[in-house]
Amino acid sequence: MNPFTYTRANEASDALLLGNAAGAKYLGGGTNLVDLMRETLERPTALVDITNVSNFIEETAEGGLRIGAGARNSAVAEHPIVRTRYPVLARALLAGASGQIRNMATVGGNILQRTRCTYFYDDDGSRCNKRQPGQGCDAIEGLNRNHAILGASPHCVAVHPSDMCVALAALDATVHLRSAGGERTLPFDAVHRLPGDTPHLETALEPGELITAVELPPLGFASNSTYRKVRDRSSYAFALVSVAAALDVHEGVVRDVRLALGGVAHKPWRARKAEAALRGKTITSENFRAAAEAELAEAQPLHDNAFKIELAKRTITAVLEQLAGGGA
Repeated sequence: MNPFTYTRANEASDALLLGNAAGAKYLGGGTNLVDLMRETLERPTALVDITNVSNFIEETAEGGLRIGAGARNSAVAEHPIVRTRYPVLARALLAGASGQIRNMATVGGNILQRTRCTYFYDDDGSRCNKRQPGQGCDAIEGLNRNHAILGASPHCVAVHPSDMCVALAALDATVHLRSAGGERTLPFDAVHRLPGDTPHLETALEPGELITAVELPPLGFASNSTYRKVRDRSSYAFALVSVAAALDVHEGVVRDVRLALGGVAHKPWRARKAEAALRGKTITSENFRAAAEAELAEAQPLHDNAFKIELAKRTITAVLEQLAGGGA
């Protein structure tokens, strides 16, 4: 057992003061951090409970939505503005974990959750560059059915496990951060890092920096959006491939589109090549498939997960067909 102190913060300023101590970790719902502590993969000397900080959900003056980092996943999924204007986010949240976990998990914690790679969790018998930089990655030659096909490196092939984050990436969300030095924002696509040669550095956050909110832009066509998750079983399983999409169609032509993929990369994968291939094209299955082909052209499968390439292409095509037909 690793001893630690526990303190509850009621204001962001208090949380930052406590969270800047050496060995401190912020605690939201604890649905990931407590598991990691139990496995001794995380060994904080202090826990700063921030469940009373930033748990609001409010409309912005511009018509978007601002969601506090402490808001529970279930509260966000059930919010009427999310359900009507951003259904892709509601569906992504409902596809993740169980109802009990959604009732505890927070938006900020969901963003910062760590990979569920079995080699990362196997501290006794496996090499992992996330746990110990320079140790090696046993997943590359091991059982890697669930691992990355895009953006991986010789140092790490793990995937980001979040469903919510795939939807936020597709929606062009902005993350609000606060530290002792002040406040800043990051586009959601810049929050998570690809592994490169430093897979232990998973996000662009600075030490002690606190996520305070996520802001969704007033994206009108996001009302025609959805999330599809392909997994081995229908509940409480991580995605093999998932697709978050929003589609704007005018007179049979794609006027605008947002696409992001889950289960395929070290971070939520914004499918910008597919988006570019779709804009201005007629809504046909052939064009949807061509866009998917463009996005997956540089996929590099491992020996157990080549099936993900075709699975991703078919899922992208099917989701776009559904949205084009008004069946979101």
